[in-house]
Amino acid sequence: MSFQTSTAKVDITPAPGANPYMAGYGTQGGARVVERDTPFAQPLYARCVILWDDGFPNAIVSLDILGIPRGVHQAVRPRLINLAGWASSDIVLVATHTHNGPIVGDMLNPYISYGISSLDLVDSYTKWLQDRIVAVVTQALAATRTSVSLEYRLTSANFSFNRAGKPTVETAVPVLTARRGNGTLAAVLFSYGCHPVSAGWQEQWDGDWPAEACNVVESQTGAFALFIPGAAGDQDPTGVRSWALRTSHGNALGNAVANSAKAAGRVLPGPLYTQLREVSLPLDITPTSANLAAVRSAFATRMQNPAGQPAWYQRHAASMITRIDSGTYATSVPNPSQVWKIVGNPTLKMAFVGGELVSGYAAYFRARHGGANELFIGGYANETNCYVPANDFLPPLGPSGGSYEGGWDPDMPGIAGGSMTVYPQIGHFRAGTSGVESAVITALAVQLA
Repeated sequence: MSFQTSTAKVDITPAPGANPYMAGYGTQGGARVVERDTPFAQPLYARCVILWDDGFPNAIVSLDILGIPRGVHQAVRPRLINLAGWASSDIVLVATHTHNGPIVGDMLNPYISYGISSLDLVDSYTKWLQDRIVAVVTQALAATRTSVSLEYRLTSANFSFNRAGKPTVETAVPVLTARRGNGTLAAVLFSYGCHPVSAGWQEQWDGDWPAEACNVVESQTGAFALFIPGAAGDQDPTGVRSWALRTSHGNALGNAVANSAKAAGRVLPGPLYTQLREVSLPLDITPTSANLAAVRSAFATRMQNPAGQPAWYQRHAASMITRIDSGTYATSVPNPSQVWKIVGNPTLKMAFVGGELVSGYAAYFRARHGGANELFIGGYANETNCYVPANDFLPPLGPSGGSYEGGWDPDMPGIAGGSMTVYPQIGHFRAGTSGVESAVITALAVQLA
């Protein structure tokens, strides 16, 4: 087998006067708006690496945004498929999950999360972004191809901690390199499981520590760098959030990746095999008339805000009542699950899961697939429709105080709370053998086999 690579990068920073609304999680006093005079600390980018396997392309696209809405993914994927003779599973889209990027589409719901009722600027930017995604893949397909060998190494980082108090903490930093015959690096793909929120909520566009790490890798190696998010759903950065912390974490990760990439790794001769499927994640909602009436009543109570919840809880409650009355509520959430396998001794398996995957899944699958030396696993891939919690985040196993990642609050455990108020859904996920954990594990286990 033989590999080649080609790359491209395009700017996706909103132009002055375009979409000014900054993404993040629910706000009390309306959306954050980007600073007019100095709109970005660093530009936001869409990056694309094509791995050509005996002449057949496979693309990974990384976007400096909070997440990829389902509508954007479903609209852009057919356009990408039409660009080359490839299967849908040969294309991976990931969001770096920066919280200082623009609001895109309905991720998160702009009215519920930020109180934005006029979406003209958001919609215009979203359509432009879709064109930019197609453009970066088009450019990468047409770019000069470089013959390379693919190599895999593993390094580590230690600025992540489990904010939910679980025992799993992400330290693994997978590094996949494309090396020319003369030993120089053409591309470096790397990952880490931690929320990119080291900068805190700012008023400038910025890709947070993943963007800084890419800059460090490129300056030290001369290669094209692309970040792929790990299982970061319950992982936060240590330290007091600031621009300085963002740079410190980016430098620490970038230096670790660059040092690892400079050394020879395990050669992966190929071929490369790909799979993509969609998994239905069940919500804990019984759609009977009696239960829906009780759920509606609970949301009506929440609109009066007896627990003193943030403003978006009330906006969410009003929206859910509208969905119940119109019969447009959902009882499950679709979630993409994608696997690439690059044959070697041993084979490298790369699992790309939609949504905010919690780290317990990474620990579970690494234990069954040769550890981080043989398995890369991460979230925020293709679509970000929800957190993807495990059973221990959900009632009755979840903590009595509720769970943000699990999407429920102790005062009203029968309706959505926590993260499910901003994504938004009518309730939290179902636990147990027929719930979200079982659905995720069953699907991915088949794909990784």
